[in-house]
Amino acid sequence: MTRSRLPVVAGVDGSAQSTDAALWAAREAGMRGTSLRLLLVNDDPGRAEQAAKTLAETASACREQAPGVQVAEETTEGHPIDELVRRSALAELLVVGSRGHGGFVEALLGSVSASVAMHGACPVVVVRGHCTTGPIVVGVDNSRGSRTALDFAFEAASRCRTDLVAVQALPDAYFHPGPFPHPDRDELRDSAERHLAEQLAGWASTYPDVPVRRIATNEHPVAALREAAADARLVVVGHRGRGGFTGLLLGSVAAGALHHAPCPVAVIRSTNP
Repeated sequence: MTRSRLPVVAGVDGSAQSTDAALWAAREAGMRGTSLRLLLVNDDPGRAEQAAKTLAETASACREQAPGVQVAEETTEGHPIDELVRRSALAELLVVGSRGHGGFVEALLGSVSASVAMHGACPVVVVRGHCTTGPIVVGVDNSRGSRTALDFAFEAASRCRTDLVAVQALPDAYFHPGPFPHPDRDELRDSAERHLAEQLAGWASTYPDVPVRRIATNEHPVAALREAAADARLVVVGHRGRGGFTGLLLGSVAAGALHHAPCPVAVIRSTNP
């Protein structure tokens, strides 16, 4: 007997960004072999007819995008953040757009997306920028959150049959070539690359079908991820990192990852440091 899987849940508000997110979610549900639930949060009974039309149009586009995926439609009342976070406890994946148009309580604006990504009980994908068939990019820093992100990223790369690019940003390390002599530069670089390889070893053996490229850099994490993601289909980051990704989803790195990556961003929460 096949075990029933939780659905992929996508937030809908009628904006072009939320439609892109719903279509991304439909394709993802198809690859995962599970269903898609479209959720529209409406706090104005006077907009009930508009909400139903918006939801029906989005569902139709999703069914056309992924004919084999079962698509359910739901409109509910409440606050977008509260409702989306609550539904994340019953979802395999939660998908939202990076920006909305304010038609339904400023639904899915950047601040809402960031809050949902921070508090979601399941992995959250914020869809922005272009969607390509390139590699999966993942931020690595040897924290528990980073290891959880690696697990998600390797599984995604295997499912999509694409490469994985692991980025370890060490902004306090000095191992880039420069005009001044540094006797430990080669040693620092070798140590950083060796440490990164060690972190990836277990997953690489579990997913031998996934080609892996490693990047160890002393760039700022946002710059390193953005550069690596130039042709990526997805950037994956852990919720609680340390080192190069300290304070992810709490400060400037969060804003960079969620608002400046040129592709969808997956935020993987870890409940322990």
